[in-house]
Amino acid sequence: MVIPTGRTALSPATSAYRSVAALAQAGLWDQVIDEVDGRRIRVGKRWLVDYASCNYLGLDLDPTVMDAIDTEVRRWGTHPSWSRMLGSPRLYPLIEERLTELLGAPDALVLPTISQIHLSVIPALAGNGHIFIDSRAHRTIYDGCVHARGLGATVHRFRTGDLGHLAELLQDVPPGPNALVCTDGVNSMTGNTADVAELATLCARHGATLYVDDAHGFGIIGERGADELCPYGRRGNAIVRHYGRSYDNIVLVGGFSKAYSSLLAFVACPTSVKEHLKIAAPPYLYSGPVPTASLATVLAGLDVNAVRGDALRADLYRMTRRVLDHLDALDVQTPNTSGVPLIQIPLRRAADLPSVARRLLEHGMYVTLAPYPGVPRDEVGFRIQMTAAHTDDQIDELLATLSALAPALRPRDPDQPRRSRIQWAQRNGRPS
Repeated sequence: MVIPTGRTALSPATSAYRSVAALAQAGLWDQVIDEVDGRRIRVGKRWLVDYASCNYLGLDLDPTVMDAIDTEVRRWGTHPSWSRMLGSPRLYPLIEERLTELLGAPDALVLPTISQIHLSVIPALAGNGHIFIDSRAHRTIYDGCVHARGLGATVHRFRTGDLGHLAELLQDVPPGPNALVCTDGVNSMTGNTADVAELATLCARHGATLYVDDAHGFGIIGERGADELCPYGRRGNAIVRHYGRSYDNIVLVGGFSKAYSSLLAFVACPTSVKEHLKIAAPPYLYSGPVPTASLATVLAGLDVNAVRGDALRADLYRMTRRVLDHLDALDVQTPNTSGVPLIQIPLRRAADLPSVARRLLEHGMYVTLAPYPGVPRDEVGFRIQMTAAHTDDQIDELLATLSALAPALRPRDPDQPRRSRIQWAQRNGRPS
């Protein structure tokens, strides 16, 4: 790419290129990680606390999960090289059976990645019908919808959280099995949950299917109950169960790459949909398999979740709340009113992102940057991901860093209450 110089007007692509180049130069973008020690990472000669990892339950560092790899690799080899159409190691149906039970779903199909699922499953479900996509849905959902549009579907966008707008759009098309409403479960930037209960009711009224990507919710939020240890709920069995819904007219997509620290994804759906996808979804028909090591760590992770997953989530909630309460005390804005462990912090001035990135590194913090055009200009900032493997000492360092950076961070909106975490817990059925 040729980068213009001088005062030449920049195209959006060139502007994005320059933005990314500046962030890489600042040291928090496109870096090579040289070493890992718990939740500390080494980049070159510098050791940093890693708040960019999405290994929410800390299973990437769990000895029980690591030890499971050797046995299965010696049994199956490193990479049984069949597409699933030709043959599946027994590990696949074992995972699907356990996942179906955990989710309370009618059936499940596991495939390599969520991105592949969106590109293949959304077109397979929509056909030449209508797709309604949340305006803030993840880019990979959008890519799947664009692909479906190229194959004959009509795509509409509805405003996030605006059920009235979605209802208006649904009323304008004939009801039928090929009407698909696509949304995130837990939004990957704000950390907030879609109102799956209301969305599912609206979709049922109009004969549409609700398609939910809960990449960041699966393994964290789950069914509510009197014996839950924290407002995330129990079992980490994702947003559909968290809102107390059945899977009638709902297709749930999720992955093991975040909370379970393993390369695998799934579609939870009726058996009839699963059988259709086995002849219509290219990742099932043609993709190489997931490595044996990942299948082994998924099964081991499910064992850990059954025994101590709720305790891990309770500690994760406690640590996340420490950060959110500190932001409240600093009067710093975050859109996170859900209490889930990804916390976006916007800046006062978007142009300050490279300098803020350098200051974060100076304080030993490695975070996920949120530059324009990845987010709107008024949301440029950074994202913190909490994991169960963080220590309280590391959180103390993070809180001190946030205090030092507070003048560069956006002040809390006057209409955002300080105790938003308690309000979220009460809205979802139980006090904090």
